[in-house]
Amino acid sequence: MSSLHDLSALEQAAAVRRREVSSRELVEHCAARIAAHDATVGAFVTLTLDTARAQADQADAAVRDGEATPPLHGVPTAIKDLNLVSGVPTTFGSPVYAGFVPQVSDSVVVKLRDAGTVSLGKTSTPEFGLPCYTEPEGRPPARTPWDLGRSAGGSSGGAAAAVAAGLLPVAQGSDGGGSVRIPASACGLVGIKPARGRISSGPVTGDVTGLATNGPLARTVRDAAAMLDAMAGPMPGDPHWACPPGQTFLSACDEPPGRLRIGRYCDNGLSAGLHPHVREAYDSVSALLEELGHHVEDIASPFGPELLPSFETVWSVSSAGLPVDPSREGELRPLTRWLRERGRATTAPQFTAAMTALQQATRAAVAATLPYDAVLTPTLAGLPAPVGWFRDAGDPRAEFDRMVGWTPFTAVYNTSGQPAVSLPLHTTPQGLPVGVQLVGRPADELTLLRLSAQLEQARPWRDRTPALW
Repeated sequence: MSSLHDLSALEQAAAVRRREVSSRELVEHCAARIAAHDATVGAFVTLTLDTARAQADQADAAVRDGEATPPLHGVPTAIKDLNLVSGVPTTFGSPVYAGFVPQVSDSVVVKLRDAGTVSLGKTSTPEFGLPCYTEPEGRPPARTPWDLGRSAGGSSGGAAAAVAAGLLPVAQGSDGGGSVRIPASACGLVGIKPARGRISSGPVTGDVTGLATNGPLARTVRDAAAMLDAMAGPMPGDPHWACPPGQTFLSACDEPPGRLRIGRYCDNGLSAGLHPHVREAYDSVSALLEELGHHVEDIASPFGPELLPSFETVWSVSSAGLPVDPSREGELRPLTRWLRERGRATTAPQFTAAMTALQQATRAAVAATLPYDAVLTPTLAGLPAPVGWFRDAGDPRAEFDRMVGWTPFTAVYNTSGQPAVSLPLHTTPQGLPVGVQLVGRPADELTLLRLSAQLEQARPWRDRTPALW
């Protein structure tokens, strides 16, 4: 057998079912790798190894007793530190929440546990998940294992660093402006932002804007699909419900996509231009799609830079929503304080006008791209950014502008609620991963997964691993 971390999540689960390896052995293997490498990659903020060992023993007992087991039974994972886990500290990436221990778990946490996965702890996130990089105060930055001088991205940077470094086979993340797809690109992973309403954010988190959703990070498309199956489903009373897919997401990975019509664009006026290696990745994947029989054509960007002020307004109001003791506001990062001050200064009519503008833009954009089965863009405009590059911009406005210029293609699809995936189909001559983004029609993850699985088969990436692997 290969080293346990060489196995995909589905392969690990199959080995557990065949009793070739135990879930407890998988947990101990991950714990050993975390001890060896986490100080380097900065993936975890809290470890719950004793609980994980007990859950793994329960998983192994179910196998011994001949119980039916789900596809990811006994597989190690972890939960992003923006998500509530009952009895486990949740800091939201901020020192002002140090010591906070929720007494309720998010729906997605319960679903992953019901699916048989075993959580080893909480993964690192920036303060309140607001930046596109993961450098929380008082903690090591999350680094891409491909170049430890560069950021893992964010805000699910800890989750991505853990999977890319072989500390976990899969991890849960969340995405309000690209926070799964950005670190997927920086760390050479598959990252899925599902359709709005596909995964519940309940029972506590509000969903006023509809921008954010949970999503999986994995090394393979099939693992990501299996995790999406485990996470998907609404809670009663959720404000958004995605149309049920009619089959498992994992099963879609075994189906040919057929000949698809794919639109592509790489300029929406929000970046200063693409890095040459990003353009190379975009053109290379376009050629691969045509080689696979798909029709690829250039289209105008369905979203333009005029959308940015409305998005900034909505983002800043959202940032002000998490309660903070007024006496501790000064402990927040400058970017967080700037966004919260903007949010609190926004009037209700201004917020409503911004939401209306986003919805109108979404209607036009979705209508413009409905003739296409998928849309191709770069995931990021640049390569993984050096650690500290965003914070060194000089002031919050300049920092925010750097983030927008680096991530011009992701947040617009949080606005539209369409499913989107970042795939690690390219590397630079220096070995840095470069992701490309595929966007589906509303609530159509199935087509994206069929196409993604076909691309993975045509240009496999699983055997590419960083030096610390």
